[in-house]
Amino acid sequence: MGTTSEGQMKMSPEYRTVPVVTGYIEPGAGFSEIIERSGELARDGDFLVISETPVSVAQGNLVDESRFEPSITAVLLADIWSKYIWGYLLGPILGMKRRTIMNLRRLPPEARAHKEVVLRYYGLKHALKPASEAGIDLSNVPGTLVSLLPENPSGVANFIAGEILRRFGADVTTVIIDTDATYSILGRYFTSLPLAVPGIRSDTGFLGYLAGRFSGRTWPTPLASSRPVKLEVLLEVASAAEEYHRRNTERATVYDMAREFRDRPGNITVEMLSSVEHTPAVIVRPP
Repeated sequence: MGTTSEGQMKMSPEYRTVPVVTGYIEPGAGFSEIIERSGELARDGDFLVISETPVSVAQGNLVDESRFEPSITAVLLADIWSKYIWGYLLGPILGMKRRTIMNLRRLPPEARAHKEVVLRYYGLKHALKPASEAGIDLSNVPGTLVSLLPENPSGVANFIAGEILRRFGADVTTVIIDTDATYSILGRYFTSLPLAVPGIRSDTGFLGYLAGRFSGRTWPTPLASSRPVKLEVLLEVASAAEEYHRRNTERATVYDMAREFRDRPGNITVEMLSSVEHTPAVIVRPP
């Protein structure tokens, strides 16, 4: 994700945010650069909030969608269900963001293979979501690769927090988040994503997404935390990090990425991604 200069801080209503700027973390590269750059900035009591995509990319938890032959179900989900029923009917009725609606209406033929990947890895209840299914991310990955949700995010959070404490002496809470929403209705928290921290009902798929259209407020979804933290605090911290990204990145979607590099999404290379700064994590500092 794009960012301002490394030392710049932005104020949220209750927290200060410090961007952790790195180069492009290549597939399978591990977490050393995130740990190094975060450790240089971290203080005791900080929350280190890491986006799920760089975690998955660092793990090499990627799938090449060009290798998947779309089934009839995948074709119908992409060409009819997402593009037309959601792009022209349900999306506008249920208040979907204008940008998302336009992206759905412009879905390319490659969306069929994407739906096939969702079907095979996470099932129909996630493939029925019109977009952003099961946390699969097409942005900030090269070629026709996509990143799945991180493997063992709790283990990753614990490892990174432990390494920062050991090497830099800073006792931080590492939180891994996904921008896919957590919703709340009648005091109960839920997300369509296949996993989330305790206190958030997860793996609700399309039905959760549909119910979320009637939620009064949404938050990014914490997938894991390196220590137990009150859920309401985790949601506030995740929101502060997402707000920083929202204000400072121009690469929110795969289409934004393609426009920046003036090429088709499937033609983005590691060299292109390495030519710009990235912010895989944000330090959220309590007042």
